[in-house]
Amino acid sequence: MLPVISIDQLSIQFKGSENKSLDSLSFEVFKGEKFGIFGPNGAGKTTLISILCGLLVPDSGSVNYSVNKPSETFKQVLNEIGYVPQEYAFYSELSPVQNLNYFGALYGIPAIERKQRIAELLEILGLQTVADKKINTFSGGMKRRVNLAIGIINRPKILFLDEPTVGVDVQSKMAIMQYLEELNKLGTTIIYTSHHLKEAEEFCERILLMDHGKMIALDHLKTLLLEHETVNLESFFIKLTGSEYRD
Repeated sequence: MLPVISIDQLSIQFKGSENKSLDSLSFEVFKGEKFGIFGPNGAGKTTLISILCGLLVPDSGSVNYSVNKPSETFKQVLNEIGYVPQEYAFYSELSPVQNLNYFGALYGIPAIERKQRIAELLEILGLQTVADKKINTFSGGMKRRVNLAIGIINRPKILFLDEPTVGVDVQSKMAIMQYLEELNKLGTTIIYTSHHLKEAEEFCERILLMDHGKMIALDHLKTLLLEHETVNLESFFIKLTGSEYRD
């Protein structure tokens, strides 16, 4: 398998903090895999995702992409990346169609292609009947589906997901996860983080477990469970990171 992201000795320490948020972190994400990033609060997950998505610059270390050719920078692959954040990333006073048109235009998608893509996403994610309604009237599950649609409007080859199903009903959760499976089968590399460990266990193939900015485990989940004599992701998580409160 070929790596699409190569992370080498990534470190960052925020001003006023006594400890590094990321401390010499190195690993690879391979093309077409479903890669999970997990850890307690304060482990560095959000910081890591922010760097990989170009939102933060590390103090040291490097991130190289190999989406279309070896050793690309983030700017070179910007249009190949999708990001679905935990926070809603849309204009709630606008409709799904208006939001998708806006974000699609930011990616430089031509108007005719954009119209076709929007119609496709609205159908796939069950939003046709509310396509022109203001999002601030939507349920949590509908808002999550709009969030996802915006994140994949550009048909990304690498998709970052931060808590993609938090606060949604069972039906919406199933629909979202099934569609993500379909995207992955079509070749999209998915990097996923969530506190829903049962969902993560069913979805992710290989996982990175972090704590205090460092990597404490990295492998296929079945291998890690066997190695650490644990029965599921939750028990493995607790065994390696402890059960004390985290702020």
